[in-house]
Amino acid sequence: MSNADPLTLTARDFAAAIEWWRDAGVDCDFADDATDWLAEPVQAETAPQTTTGAKTVHSPAEAPPPQKIDLLGPNPPADLSAFHEWWLSEPALDAIGPRGRVPPRGPAGARLMVLVMDPEQGDTERLLSQAQGQLLSRILSAMGIAEDQVYLASALPRHTPMADGAALAAQGFSKLLQHHIRLAAPQRLLAFGTNILPLLGHDAAQEPASLQNFNHEGFSVPLMASEGLDAMMAMPLLKARFWHRWLEWTGSNAQ
Repeated sequence: MSNADPLTLTARDFAAAIEWWRDAGVDCDFADDATDWLAEPVQAETAPQTTTGAKTVHSPAEAPPPQKIDLLGPNPPADLSAFHEWWLSEPALDAIGPRGRVPPRGPAGARLMVLVMDPEQGDTERLLSQAQGQLLSRILSAMGIAEDQVYLASALPRHTPMADGAALAAQGFSKLLQHHIRLAAPQRLLAFGTNILPLLGHDAAQEPASLQNFNHEGFSVPLMASEGLDAMMAMPLLKARFWHRWLEWTGSNAQ
C-alpha cells in the first residue's frame, strides 16, 4: 500500500478503500446492536400524537417513557428473615429463577453492612467464598471487626459479570436494594464497587469519597463507597487508598 498524503486522495481512492473493507466482511460496527457503517442516513420524522377518546396513541417517533419496575410487588418482605426467604424463592427476581441464587448472611442491626454488586464466580451457599472473600476477611481483621458482626449482602442474587448499575436501577433493583438495607438496619454501610452507586441513589459519575450517608424512607446510615474488591486485588495501590479513607471515616483507629 502506498504512503500517499491523505489530503491528496480522490473520491475514487476512498470508494476503493470502502470496497476493500466490504470485501473483507467488515461493514458493521458491533456494540449492543449492529450498526451499518455504509447505510445512507435516514431523516427521522416526528409524527403528532392522535387521541381516540381518552386514550393517547404515541407515534413510533415518540414512544411513551418506560415504566418503573417494582420487583418487590405490593407486599414487600416486612423483616429480614422474610426477605431472605423471598430472595431465594421469588421467581420474578431474575430470568433464571431461584436455582443457584446466593443468600446474604449475618445479623440484623450489624455493626457493619458490607455490600457488593454480585456474588463471586463459584459462590454457591456462601456469599464471597472465593478470593474476594479472603481479601475481605483480611480487611475485617485489620479493622478489628469480627465476621459475625458483619452483615454481607449483594445487590444481585447470582454472579453477573459487567453488571450495569444504571440499567439495573431502571429494572427495579435500586428500590429492592434500598429496601434490603433498611431491613438490615446496620450501624454503618460499606459498599464495594463504583457500579453499585446508581442502586444506592447516586450518580455513577460521582467520586465514591463524596458519598457520606444512605437515606431511604426515614432510615439513614453512614455510608462509605469504595472501588470493588476485584479492583483492589488487581491494583494493590487501591488497598492503601481504601485504608486511608476508612481511617478518616471511622476516626484515628478502626475501633
